[in-house]
Amino acid sequence: MDTIASLFSFITWPVSWVIVQFHKMYGAIFGPDTGWAWGLSIVSLVVLIRICLIPLFVKQIKSTRNMQVLQPKMKAIQERYKSDKQRQSEEMMKLYKETGTNPLSSCLPILAQSPFFFALYHVLSAIASNKKIGEIDQALLDSARQAHIFGAPLAAKFMDSEEKVQALGASLTDVRVVTAIMIVMMSASQFFTQRQLMTKNVDLTVKTPYMQQQKMLMYIFPVIFAVMGINFPVGVLVYWLTTNVWTMGQQMYVINQNPTPGSKAQDHYLGRLLKSVTAHGEVRGKTRRNTVKRIVSKGPDRNDIERKFITGLAKLGLAAQEDGTVVKSDTAAAEAEGGAAQRRQQPKRQTKSQRQTGTAQAGTKDADSTESGSKTSLQKRDAAQDEKSKPAGKPASGSSRQAKSGQRKGPQRPKHPSKK
Repeated sequence: MDTIASLFSFITWPVSWVIVQFHKMYGAIFGPDTGWAWGLSIVSLVVLIRICLIPLFVKQIKSTRNMQVLQPKMKAIQERYKSDKQRQSEEMMKLYKETGTNPLSSCLPILAQSPFFFALYHVLSAIASNKKIGEIDQALLDSARQAHIFGAPLAAKFMDSEEKVQALGASLTDVRVVTAIMIVMMSASQFFTQRQLMTKNVDLTVKTPYMQQQKMLMYIFPVIFAVMGINFPVGVLVYWLTTNVWTMGQQMYVINQNPTPGSKAQDHYLGRLLKSVTAHGEVRGKTRRNTVKRIVSKGPDRNDIERKFITGLAKLGLAAQEDGTVVKSDTAAAEAEGGAAQRRQQPKRQTKSQRQTGTAQAGTKDADSTESGSKTSLQKRDAAQDEKSKPAGKPASGSSRQAKSGQRKGPQRPKHPSKK
């Protein structure tokens, strides 16, 4: 780690200068030798760096969303040219160029922070070794070595020996307890940040390998930070914990105000927007009007969440306009009511078990009707035969209608000639 940090020694002086300036301000409030003065100086360094990196963060968001949208097309290119890797790479680069997507943009904030991170590590290592570095002279060096955060020196590490910790004026137990808590908090904040991205701000209608990769990173990154954290000084842990909390808050703001289309966050956001329009009768705020404007411009390409939002406006008698505003519209309300009535008239879809039960009942009814029809036809045929067997002419008297004793009713079978 010290070798890597030395590679970024060119930025050590600017980092040490910024820390010294913040230390002067906080030292006047809390005292120059306190952990609050030096700890808040590191926190302020992080805030300053992250404010400067906001444009890169915006590019990261756009690149991540474009990568999610392009995943189906990328998969189709890979399947089409799986036997020609060179042509596959050319088509991928062509796709990136046409859509204005840079795969490396998602890594820009981390790459941009790396020099400052290693420069701060280099500064704190010099403080632990009692060496002057950058703008930190001997007086500031002695002050920094006396500064403790909850009993742990800024330059102490979890893996330091007891002799080294005692040389900094602290106990090994205090150092390990404080560093362990900070490492857990650092890993937990990293996990929560990634989980928030995966569960709320991902288009659920697109199932791609990219989502599986992000899900794996959600578990891998916290483990990496936990393993690396035992070799970080307390000051670096303060730096990294602060930047994780900043990232988590920044991402939470983006998810609430500018969610990914098709995600749960967009459903919640448009639900809040619909409630606001219901309460005030208009779209308030430039950001919200731009959101409505984008939805209107999509036309038939809207997703289910956006169509539900437009339908909700129509039920209120409002129609979204191209400039992001809404106006009263009786036609939209009538269409919404007509669509609702049509949906109510549609028969309810039956489950598989209900369909099978209905088929069995229909088969039973058909069998009963067939059987009853057969019985009816047999009765009719017997009646017709009885009519034919009756002699024509004189009406039958009561004595003739009665059969003689021992004789069979109906037509008689002729006797055999030998019995005559």
